[in-house]
Amino acid sequence: MKILLINSHLNYPGWSEGGLNLAMTNLAKAFFLEHGHEVLETFIERGYKPEEEVEKHLTADVVVLQTPVNWFSAPWIYKKYADEVFNVGIHEKTLLDGDGRTRKDPNRQYGTGGKMQGKKFMISATWNAPRETFDNPDSVLFGGKGTADLFLSITSNYKFLGFDILPSYGVFDIFKEGADIPAAMEKYKHHLEQYCL
Repeated sequence: MKILLINSHLNYPGWSEGGLNLAMTNLAKAFFLEHGHEVLETFIERGYKPEEEVEKHLTADVVVLQTPVNWFSAPWIYKKYADEVFNVGIHEKTLLDGDGRTRKDPNRQYGTGGKMQGKKFMISATWNAPRETFDNPDSVLFGGKGTADLFLSITSNYKFLGFDILPSYGVFDIFKEGADIPAAMEKYKHHLEQYCL
């Protein structure tokens, strides 16, 4: 199996320098290598070529986006990455061929033109927000919505391409004292084992 790990961390010196997201990327890489899989990596901030990223998506069986959550989504460099990479994929008709609808078959649904069936996509995220604010109807901010709701703008892109969407993983409350990062990292291994192997 081939795995593509995408790290979308955007460095803010002295505040958010990417250590935890790098550690999680490295953990995932080591995990997959230990299980005999090939690993491809992209660090968006270090630069990339859209055509090469399309090829990585074409050959990967599982794509994992490692991201901090900045203002309730991935950093802006990830949106730029998705726009550039997926636009190449649609132009070349490699990742998808249209949106699925045809004049010949009006019953075909929008979002069914992807060519990546059988592939999987997962988000692993680091959050300042506490876990208990999600899926909580008493939450003032989210009113019962979960992390999957917040990530819909990202996962929809992959579903549009034909990927199956796996449950996301999160490390929460990362800036608070007492956050048990080692335990969260250990749980991440179990999450990868459960959903990605």
